[in-house]
Amino acid sequence: MSASLLWIPVTLAAAAAQTGRNATQRRLTETIGTVGATQVRFLYGFPFAILALTAMSLVTGETAPAPNAAFLGYALMGALTQILATALMLSAMRERAFSVVTAYTKTEPVQVALFGLVLLGDPLTLAMALAIAIATGGVLLMSVKPGTSLTSSGLKPVFFGIASGAFFALAAIGFRGAILSLDGGSPLIRASTTLVWGLGLQTAILLVWLGIFDRKALVASFAAWRPSLGAGFLGALASQFWFIGFALTTAANVRTLALVEVLMAQAVSHHFLAQATTRRELAGMLLILGGVALLLMSQR
Repeated sequence: MSASLLWIPVTLAAAAAQTGRNATQRRLTETIGTVGATQVRFLYGFPFAILALTAMSLVTGETAPAPNAAFLGYALMGALTQILATALMLSAMRERAFSVVTAYTKTEPVQVALFGLVLLGDPLTLAMALAIAIATGGVLLMSVKPGTSLTSSGLKPVFFGIASGAFFALAAIGFRGAILSLDGGSPLIRASTTLVWGLGLQTAILLVWLGIFDRKALVASFAAWRPSLGAGFLGALASQFWFIGFALTTAANVRTLALVEVLMAQAVSHHFLAQATTRRELAGMLLILGGVALLLMSQR
């Protein structure tokens, strides 16, 4: 495979790891609350990110690039917006409006493409825009069940879903901007360095927040260390691959291909619940696959 297309298997690996992370983290909201569950992916993922950077440095012989002002600004932007996005997503899921949450958070690729064009100058061709629109349409079709609407669960999960998608988009742009702003180093070492800084900032912010405003959730997150460790590992693994993808291509490409996560989650759900796939879901899957195929064909 051409080095320019390495972002494709990297993104697929990230989507697979994130599917497992989301399932673990969603269960934690029932025991330690939304903010507590948000925090564990960062607190318990941070040590794994440090290990990954150390291993990367030993294997490549490279040292972590020194941060600069632009890097710190982008990293802080990514860290804050990802915290907000995760908290909003988990809050919406606690409303049990899962289909609405999925539909609106997965509008992220559209928002990523626009933010990337405006903030980073990332290219957006007509073929890419069409691919993003088709794949996103497939997610919407799969998420809205017959006889319901995107507002059937009320406006709160709708607002949370849209806001979550926007903040996830800004997080992707922030972290890609941080990776690109580092001076020197291979894409792998720059991605790993950015991940350590991002998770470090997020861990510090949430530890202070919980220590001041929700000590009960903080204590609960330490008490639930076994499932939290699993969520942290999967979160760090997914983020490692996401960041490598951001280092290799535009955030819009990565986040559009990442929509295959919806298909993975669907497959897992049907396997364990023994549910048949409806025609509507099948049509949505075909649209997602069609959009992803068009995206891949548009790459040079």
